[in-house]
Amino acid sequence: MAFPTETVYGLGANAFNEDAIRAIFRVKGRPADNPLIVHVDSIGRARELMQVEPASFQELVSRFWPGPLTVVVPRHAAVPDVVTAGLDTVALRMPDHHLARELIAMAGVPLVAPSANVSGQPSPTSAMDVLHDLNGKIYAVLDGGECRIGIESTVLDLTGERPVILRPGGISREDLEKMLGENVSLIDSTPDHPPSPGMKYRHYAPKAELRVVRCNEALNTSALVPLIRAEKEKGRSVGLLAAEAFRDVGADVFFSLGEGTALDYARNLYRGFRFLDKAGASIIFCPAIDEQGLGSAVMNRLLKAADIIIDI
Repeated sequence: MAFPTETVYGLGANAFNEDAIRAIFRVKGRPADNPLIVHVDSIGRARELMQVEPASFQELVSRFWPGPLTVVVPRHAAVPDVVTAGLDTVALRMPDHHLARELIAMAGVPLVAPSANVSGQPSPTSAMDVLHDLNGKIYAVLDGGECRIGIESTVLDLTGERPVILRPGGISREDLEKMLGENVSLIDSTPDHPPSPGMKYRHYAPKAELRVVRCNEALNTSALVPLIRAEKEKGRSVGLLAAEAFRDVGADVFFSLGEGTALDYARNLYRGFRFLDKAGASIIFCPAIDEQGLGSAVMNRLLKAADIIIDI
């Protein structure tokens, strides 16, 4: 069953049922070496899934759970290998959506819940997105409306001497550092056996070719005009995913990111990818944003999805 969280919709299965978990991998077309996040409805349940409790665990989850923070901790032997891709760690999260937590409580077991989409494509932020990708392949979708945040959780590794962000997300690096009172690093390479989803493979991508446009200074609307014109002259259908101020720069189809804040990007990024694909765009331009706070997570998703990065 697919269900809503505050980040994206997840495709749930009993975290102890290996056959059900393997079915998720088949339905999504997800590589078996891509570990899953286990969703819980209480801190006590999370403790049952770890071998050793990291020093900062209680402090972090008291502040950020329920919410878009996933913690990677030493795994208990009861957690199946298929969940963790054979690693000795497990990723845990308590979602901040009442329907998600009620479903977990009713199930009576933790639920693995990768995004309810075809692997590699934009994550679903509505029940209709789930049906577009997986209708006929899953039993049901629990409709909880549009997701409040729109991009996946922050994944924080607690197994080393200091916490390390494996995937930026809905909780910013700055917020973590403020709470912990220490610097939190962001992993700068992809390990052969990543302990978190979203690290090894191309993710989040639309079907159209995505070009992310970066600029040393604030990007003005005129800077995109020649880029769009050049592609239209080649006979390509050009989509633009940008702040409302960019609406009239000449794209064939436009999806508005509101005022262009990091939160506007996060809530609408995947929705915009899906809209522009459906509208028939063969190429999508999207301006980059400042990599501060939530913007770091947005840019992580854009760069993971991008075919070409243009610096102007």
